[in-house]
Amino acid sequence: MVSNPVHGLPFLPGTSFKDSTKTAFHRSQTLGYRNGYAIVRRPTVGIGGDRLQFNQLSQAELDELASKAPVLTYGQPKQAPPADFIPAHVAFDKKVLKFDAYFQEDVPMSTEEQYRIRQVNIYYYLEDDSMSVIEPVVENSGIPQGKLIKRQRLAKNDRGDHYHWKDLNRGINITIYGKTFHVVDCDQFTQVFLESQGIELNPPEKMALDPYTELRKQPLRKYVTPSDFDQLKQFLTFDKQVLRFYAIWDDTDSMYGECRTYIIHYYLMDDTVEIREVHERNDGRDPFPLLMNRQRMPKVLVENA
Repeated sequence: MVSNPVHGLPFLPGTSFKDSTKTAFHRSQTLGYRNGYAIVRRPTVGIGGDRLQFNQLSQAELDELASKAPVLTYGQPKQAPPADFIPAHVAFDKKVLKFDAYFQEDVPMSTEEQYRIRQVNIYYYLEDDSMSVIEPVVENSGIPQGKLIKRQRLAKNDRGDHYHWKDLNRGINITIYGKTFHVVDCDQFTQVFLESQGIELNPPEKMALDPYTELRKQPLRKYVTPSDFDQLKQFLTFDKQVLRFYAIWDDTDSMYGECRTYIIHYYLMDDTVEIREVHERNDGRDPFPLLMNRQRMPKVLVENA
C-alpha cells in the first residue's frame, strides 16, 4: 500500500491517502526494439501506474522534434561543394549526333524519272549546336554530291529560333533552306544520348531508295539472234570448194635447220584443214607429201588434252 497525495494538497502527514487498487510500483520500461533497431521510448506512466502529465507532448511538438531532431544532434547539414564548371565546348568536344535522312527532288522534262530520292547524313555537333548535311557519293550519279550544307547553326522558323538536339527524332520532317528532309534512323551513340536525356525515340524506318538508281542496277536484257547455220546447207553450198594457201616453215635458227615449203588446204564444206609438203626433185626426203591429215583444227592448243 502506498500513500498518494490528493491533487492540490501538499505531501504532508494527514494529507495523504492510501489507494488499494495500485499494486505495481516498478519503473516504466523505456527501452525496446522496432523493426530490428534498438530505440528509447519516453515514459508515459510513473511508479504505481500514474500517468505522467509533464512528459506528454502535443502533435505540433512531436512534428517539430521529428523535423529538428537530426539538426539538434548533428547540427546544420553542410552544403556540398559546387561542381567544377565545364564549358559546353569542352564537355561535348568531338561528340556528334548522326541521323540518316533523305529528301525528294523533282526531275522536270524527263521521260525516265519524275522525281529523285537523295540520301543524306545529318550531323549535329553538341559543342556549339551547329549542323551540317552531307550526301554520300553515289558512283556515276551525274549530280554534284558531298557537302550540301556546310556546318552552321540552322534556323528553325521565321522567328530566328535555331534547331536543337531536342527537336530531332526518328520519323520526323525538318525543313532546311526550303528542302524538307525526312529522318529515318540514327546511329547507336545518338540513340543512347537521346534516351539518357529522357527523349523517347520513334521506331526506325526503312531508307527510301531512288527508283531510277535501282532500275539502273538491274542487268541489261541482251537479245541474241539465233544462228541460221545449217550443216547440210553448208555442205551443199561449198562442196568441192577449197581454199589454198602457200606457206613456209623457217627452221634455220636451229642446228641443221632449213626452210621448207608447204601448201595448206581449207575445205569449206566441213571446215577441215590439210597440210601438204612440197618436195623438190632429188631433195633426198621420203616421197610422202602429207604432213597432216585432213581434220578440224582448234584455234587454241590445250596441253595434256
